[in-house]
Amino acid sequence: MTGRESSTLSDHEKDFGQRFHTLMEVVVRWLPFGLSRVVAPSFLGFAIINGFTFGIDLVLLMMFRSGVGLPVPIAFTLAYVLAFGLSFVLNRALNFRSHAPVGPQAGLYAVAILINYLAFILGVGSALTAIGLQYVLSRIVAGACEAAFMYSVMRWIVFRDTKGQ
Repeated sequence: MTGRESSTLSDHEKDFGQRFHTLMEVVVRWLPFGLSRVVAPSFLGFAIINGFTFGIDLVLLMMFRSGVGLPVPIAFTLAYVLAFGLSFVLNRALNFRSHAPVGPQAGLYAVAILINYLAFILGVGSALTAIGLQYVLSRIVAGACEAAFMYSVMRWIVFRDTKGQ
């Protein structure tokens, strides 16, 4: 790819990220009950992106556990790593529109997902499964816990270079 093609691709990606953010701003303005004053567009974008990647996580989990027959901790781990990789890419490009070097961000993100994984996925998810809750429901409960943690980490630590969030 020449420098010009690279620049054009970058401009296109920036345009798509800006359009996504603008859409989130429009939707937030329409939220009822005064929520538009407290919900950041990046939070709505995070909820949409991570709702999508959580769906991917659940499909992979069911495929690895029920389809392949992997043990619950291994199925949780594989599905989690794949889904969170996708989440990082989508949130970086579309939601937080970060232009900082990807290496340090990926390192911070890896630490965050390790903490999240140990505390919520294996901790909460496996514990709930061990006490008898069905594994998909266990993953959904763990997912609710991890959402608040991961949004906070992504907004204020991993992608802190973004403006106007």
